[in-house]
Amino acid sequence: MFFPAHSRYHHRLLTIEQAVQVVESFDDPSDAASIKSRDLTLLLLRNTPSPFSRSQFVPGHVTATGLVLATDGERLLLVHHAKLNRWLLPGGHIEEEDDEVWKTASREVTEETGVVLSPGPGVLAGLDVHGIPPHKGKPYHLHHDVVFYFRAESYDCRLSHESRAVAWAHPDRFKFYELSSNIRLAYERVRAIHLGL
Repeated sequence: MFFPAHSRYHHRLLTIEQAVQVVESFDDPSDAASIKSRDLTLLLLRNTPSPFSRSQFVPGHVTATGLVLATDGERLLLVHHAKLNRWLLPGGHIEEEDDEVWKTASREVTEETGVVLSPGPGVLAGLDVHGIPPHKGKPYHLHHDVVFYFRAESYDCRLSHESRAVAWAHPDRFKFYELSSNIRLAYERVRAIHLGL
């Protein structure tokens, strides 16, 4: 059953239809993990009543993340997430004032790292559905993460309360940061965009 955006989201600026269009636009057959994540995210959007709500835990909700390249076009912005104790791309939950999924990613990057992004919309770079462990009364659930590419204006960054560290990671060090395969593939896609390939 498809839940129309106006039935539960009259108070939200972002509609389910908008998010479906964004997610449907991803098409890289060489990236099986992101394709599977795309299909799972579309199922979530079309078949659950509150896909953007952080309180929908079955199976989870849509989140947005920024894949940010440094001014050298090579280093990748990462945060060491305090709650999950892992190196991740900066990102988070969709808020009521967000009217585009990429704006969620942009806002979260700024809030978590203080990095100033180049003007313009984020470019869809991939999708990543992953599990979030139980924490403070919240059950295990899935984040259906939509990943957007941005460029940073400088290396300047700061630490937020959500993170233990912020790093500009060189690709030679990706193994140390234990980045997932589909995030590495998304990185290769955005490098191709950056280089004009």
